[in-house]
Amino acid sequence: MNGRDVKIEVYGADVICASCVNAPSSKDTYEWLEAAITRKYPDHSFTIDYIDIEQPVGDEERAAIAEQVRNDEFFYPLVRIGDEIVGEGYIRLKPVFAELEKRGFIPSN
Repeated sequence: MNGRDVKIEVYGADVICASCVNAPSSKDTYEWLEAAITRKYPDHSFTIDYIDIEQPVGDEERAAIAEQVRNDEFFYPLVRIGDEIVGEGYIRLKPVFAELEKRGFIPSN
């Protein structure tokens, strides 16, 4: 097990973003990412949180990012690993996996 617990955040809303027609919903993206990361890196610990940008967010930093998404500064879903934004709008696995591997994740065979 990797001792460092990597934090992944998925920001989104129930409504699919207007420019993301045919893309999965934010919640679907969150579930898909969680499953894909667990499959590829079964020996590593991570937490993945879904942050609904339409709901009050208690954490100040998360609230600021949710506000930026609401103000159309970013497309959603937006995926953040630590302090790095690794995707927005239509999420791809390659940059997510690349960021995890920079943080010491090693894929299983």
